[in-house]
Amino acid sequence: MAPSQNHPPEKAGAGLRWLPIGFILLQNTLYGFGDPISKAAYEVLPVYSLLSVRYGIALVFLLALFGRRVLRGLRACSWRDWLLPSLCIGGAYVAGNIALEMTAATSVAFLRSLSTVMTPLLAWLIDRRPFGRKHIPVLALSVVGLYLLCGLGGLSGFGLGEVFALLTALLLAGSLIFGEKALTRVDPITLTSVQTAASLAMAFVCALVFERGIHLEQATGQHWAIIVYLAIFCTVAGYLLQNAALGSLSARTVALLQCVCPVMTALFSRLVLRETLSAAGLAGAAILLGCVAAETLMKEDDGPVPDLETSENAEDQVP
Repeated sequence: MAPSQNHPPEKAGAGLRWLPIGFILLQNTLYGFGDPISKAAYEVLPVYSLLSVRYGIALVFLLALFGRRVLRGLRACSWRDWLLPSLCIGGAYVAGNIALEMTAATSVAFLRSLSTVMTPLLAWLIDRRPFGRKHIPVLALSVVGLYLLCGLGGLSGFGLGEVFALLTALLLAGSLIFGEKALTRVDPITLTSVQTAASLAMAFVCALVFERGIHLEQATGQHWAIIVYLAIFCTVAGYLLQNAALGSLSARTVALLQCVCPVMTALFSRLVLRETLSAAGLAGAAILLGCVAAETLMKEDDGPVPDLETSENAEDQVP
């Protein structure tokens, strides 16, 4: 299926908006389950070695199923269409893992989630896309909810680790903004494959630099099962669900819906790891779910997504 050259009908006010919302909620569920089960693997295996193999398996899976379609998709578009969303999503995972090695996980979780705020700001800076005032209270409450859920008691200072966590948030926002643009010219499967390849390349470089190669000698059968889950469900399905949703929802809405991810992580951590959530965490989760519910009932008002080629031509014109 060729990518649409026109503005997606959903953003023009059609009635199938609940399907892409379901895609992002499913993505949150897959990621939420992946976080606690991957903890056992990260405690034993080098991070970038694990990520390299994860993305390698995901890329082989995608090319085995959709190789010809991906090649056709790449020939039908320019490398400029997919470069920025691919670099952003690959760089986000690299920066996020560097942040985790340098500061507390609670700080990283909260600061990384600020992509919810950075996405509409980035959309305004890049495209001058309007941001309705009715969304501001929801956005502000979501930050409060994220702080209660992820950051309360965990923000002990601001150092280099926090800088990388904020960089992660900015790159995640960029992956949504530029991905939304790219999907006017690139189909979701092609973009997912290129983003996976970019993630693999960045993780492999980090493995060579920080870990001096790929080292999974200590991996057990359980670890390999976790890696396969992360590759197929969190990478292939996760990227594809996000790209499919961005064809119908604005990047801002997707970013806010992804606030459900830390809630799902907390839920599955309770079920899998027997971790408990404080009263503040429960309050934060309730606030986030309320914000997501409110946002899904609001009408999209971000306006049309500028085509990459159109944006470039506009920049070349002299007023």
